Amino acid sequence: MAVHESTLRVRYGETDQGGVVYHANYLTYFEQGRTEWLRDHGIVYRDLEAGGIRLAVVRSDVRHHGPVCYDQLLLVATRLVSAGPARIAFAYEIRADGHEEVLCSGSTELACLDTNGRPRRLPESVGTLLADA
Repeated sequence: MAVHESTLRVRYGETDQGGVVYHANYLTYFEQGRTEWLRDHGIVYRDLEAGGIRLAVVRSDVRHHGPVCYDQLLLVATRLVSAGPARIAFAYEIRADGHEEVLCSGSTELACLDTNGRPRRLPESVGTLLADA
C-alpha cells in the first residue's frame, strides 16, 4: 500500500529535561502522518467530522528504537495496513530526515463512530478511496 511521507521539526515543548522527545508525543507525530496520508488520498478529516463521522483511536502501539531530540527534522512514513467496513489501521516509521535508521515505529487502529460515539460504517465514498489506496 502507498506510503505517505511528511516532515516535522521537534519543538522544545515536546521534549523532556534531557532534550529527548517525551514518549507520548510520538502518538501526536503518528496523528500528523495519518492526517496527511488521508488528505493525500482525498479524505479531509474536517470534512468527515462535518458529515458526522469520528475516527477514534482504539488501539496504539509505539516502539522506541533510538532517541529523537529537540530541533531534529523528522520524516514520518505512514501506510495504510487495512481498511474494513468500520475500522482502519495504519503503520508508522519515524526517521531523522535524510537517514535510514528507524528511531520509532508503531501502529494505530481507528474505529468509525457517529457523533454520539456509537460505532458505524465508514461512508461508501471513504471506503472506495481507501480501497483504491
